[in-house]
This record gives sequence, structure tokens and C-alpha cells, in this order.
Amino acid sequence: MSSEFVHLHVHSEYSLVDGLARVKPLVGRVAELGMPAVALTDQSNMFALVRFYKAAMAAGVKPICGVDAWLRNPEDVNKPDRLVLLVQNGDGYRNLTELVSRSYREGQHLGRAMMAREWFDADTASGLIALSGGRDGDIGRALLGGNRDLAAQRLDAWLDVFGDRFYLQLSRTGRPDEEACLHESVQLASNTGVPVVATNGVCFLSADQFPAHEVRVCIHEGRTLDDPRRAREHSQQQYLRSADEMALLFADLPEALVNSVEIAKRCNLEITLGKNFLPDFPIPSGMTIDDFFREESRKGLEWRLQRILDPEDEAFADRRKPYDERLEIELDVIIKMGFPGYFL
Repeated sequence: MSSEFVHLHVHSEYSLVDGLARVKPLVGRVAELGMPAVALTDQSNMFALVRFYKAAMAAGVKPICGVDAWLRNPEDVNKPDRLVLLVQNGDGYRNLTELVSRSYREGQHLGRAMMAREWFDADTASGLIALSGGRDGDIGRALLGGNRDLAAQRLDAWLDVFGDRFYLQLSRTGRPDEEACLHESVQLASNTGVPVVATNGVCFLSADQFPAHEVRVCIHEGRTLDDPRRAREHSQQQYLRSADEMALLFADLPEALVNSVEIAKRCNLEITLGKNFLPDFPIPSGMTIDDFFREESRKGLEWRLQRILDPEDEAFADRRKPYDERLEIELDVIIKMGFPGYFL
């Protein structure tokens, strides 16, 4: 890749809270800017993955799939930390889908699906690259709080999980504390040798879309634009900047731009679309999946008949006959279609 920069932190319309960019126009704009790749990291979901993958491949842009995740903050559950996760390969894709699913099953709080740090280990993080989350990440918040020792401890903990696949995330979009966090992060990177990477927290395609974006945020929050109590979490600069704009913005940190391209090179997920993958259900030794499916289905019917009919009734055999016949018909159809693993 010869581009000077690749966007690795991008929200689309599928980020239901703060994304305005539609998938196809997003990919089209990336191609128009001559960027060879782009990451889609919607907030806590991968809803747009298939549409994004198809659009990017059709446009000749390398798709990088990921998630902008919330991490449960043990110090304040109402203020979760941010962690951006990018998929490198098939293992990473499977791990990320499991982590996201688990966040909805086990980690919801006040409408936010959150992951937990203890869910991450060498196995569950395999095939994933992590960006620290900038000012909203656990490391950034420790740095902004003046606690460099805690920031270093948290960095060490993530390095134990991700190794050389962890990057300190930098951004310059004019939001409060960004520049302070950037300088502290660069110093931490200098002390530890951990690489930095530039991002832009993209939520819309052009700066003139910022007012419409703010309307969307207000709708989600149930507030009005002129509400003085409303938190201003976004800036007009969170648009899809060109590589030249990013190069100018990070002229003092060229390695942060280079690393965005290096990360893009490391992400090579291939997805097979248009093909059905049925479950490979484990079966006892010596049986075919069809035989096991018939046996389990008959056991299930027998269990139910013992409860809805009277086994002592003289007419029991006659009364169960329609159920047995119907089951055999259904089993024949399912087996003929090749779906026993799915139903098991």
C-alpha cells in the first residue's frame, strides 16, 4: 500500500448513537480519496459487516472489520472505557463475534453493551488488533488523571494479552483533553516502545454534515440542540479527512500515520458470502448424523406423548399413531434437505 494514511476508527449509520455515514457512500468516498483500505468500527456491533464487505470489495477498497467496544469501568460503571478492536483473520472474526455477542448477553448496563477486561486472554484476543481508545480508553483516562504509573500498569496488562498487536491511539479533532492525552500517550510510547497510531473518530463524511449529526445525537439522548445541559461529545472535525489532511494534522508524528497503513496490511479477513454453513453437530461413535437425529427426535416425541396421553389407556397405541407417522414424514423431509445438524 502506498497511501500515507488509512482510517481505522469509523462509525457508520449502524452506530445507532452517533454515526451518520451510509456504508456505500462511505466506501465510495474512501475510493474517491485514493485510500486503499478503510476500517468500519461501529459502536458495539457488527451489523454492517456484510454490506460493508461487499461494497468495499466492489469498489476495490480493502475492508477492515472491527468494533468500537465499551469496556466496563470498575471505578464507574456509568462511564465505560473505549477499546477499538480490528479483525486480522478468521480467528479474530470468530473471537470478535463471540465477544460482541457476550457483551449483549452478559454486559448490558443502561442500554450499553459492555465487554469486561477479564474476558480477554491470549485465546479470546487471537487474531485481533487493539487500539487504546485515546482519551476515552482506560490508559488515556489514567494519563489525563495524572496517574502515569496506573497508565503503565494498564498498558502492561493489555500487552500481556495483545503483545505487538496493541497500539496507543491518537486523535486531533478539537475535543476536550485530546491534545493533552496525545502528548502523554506519545511520552508513554517513547518510554515503552509501544507504537502509536493516528485516527480521526469518523462519524460523518464531510464537515458540513456535522449539524445533521448533532441532531441525530440529540434524538438518541432525548435532548434539544440548544439544551445547555447537553454534553458536546463530538466536533465538526470528525469527518472523513483525506490522507493529505491527516498528514498535515500529524506532521509532527509521521510514524502515527505510517502505523495506520501497517495495521491495514496486517488485517486480511476473507469472508465467504452466498454459501450456507450448517452446524457440524457432534454425534456418538458408530452412528450417522441422520440416525442420531432420528433417535433423538423419537426420544423427544416419546417423552412428550407420555405426558399428553395416558399410557395406560387401551387406545394409547391408536392415539399416538398420527404423531408417529407425522414425525417420520418430518424426519424424511429434514434429512432429505440435509438439515439434521441444524435441527440438532
